Amino acid sequence: MKRAAYFPISEQALLVELGQEISEDLRIKIRLLTDQLDQGDFPWLTEYIPAFTNVTIIFDLLYFKESPGQSHERIQEEIEKIISSMEQESVKTPGSEPVKIPVCYDEDFGMDLDEVANHNGISKEEVIALHTEGVYPVYMIGFSPGFPYLGGMTEKIAAPRKEKPRPKIPAGSVGIAGTQTGVYPLETPGGWQIIGRTPLSLFDAAKQPPALLKAGDSVQFYRISKEEYNRLKEL
Repeated sequence: MKRAAYFPISEQALLVELGQEISEDLRIKIRLLTDQLDQGDFPWLTEYIPAFTNVTIIFDLLYFKESPGQSHERIQEEIEKIISSMEQESVKTPGSEPVKIPVCYDEDFGMDLDEVANHNGISKEEVIALHTEGVYPVYMIGFSPGFPYLGGMTEKIAAPRKEKPRPKIPAGSVGIAGTQTGVYPLETPGGWQIIGRTPLSLFDAAKQPPALLKAGDSVQFYRISKEEYNRLKEL
């Protein structure tokens, strides 16, 4: 594993850069690191924020009150130990089974399905078939609580963002932006091309964990009818 780079970004945060190019291998490394942080006993750890190529470690500065000037170095040493153990031990690849997410591509939900199809010179049915064919890695959660940035989408259905974002995108809306796809967990403004909607809740603050997905997971969409959507929505 390539040596990580470390960047203090505040007195209580250390950014751990595990690579520079987005890849499946790097996604797995990031997930392995965050799994180790979840499973280990790290009293200094407040939270972590995984992204496309890095993990930001937020720590309790009071834990290092005896030597506050060395807190970042101490955290780096701890992370180096975790990474070393990941290299030496046989660790099961996380998120190997994709999370299956039902999507209704009905015209009432797929507001931009026609636009995506026309942009690529294919039919709406071909867009749906290609979208449900892929298995998409979750690279990071961001923008809004629980919003998954999914990679690995075929360029055959890629489409640019809307020139004018919508002020409200309904919760559960499935969108495309460039070669990424994602799901809006909450009603928010947004500029992605909306092609369908899922009845599943991707974020519930009352649950633990609140988000259905986390960085390192993978997702596969499957098509459902509007009747199935309404039935699942009522559960």
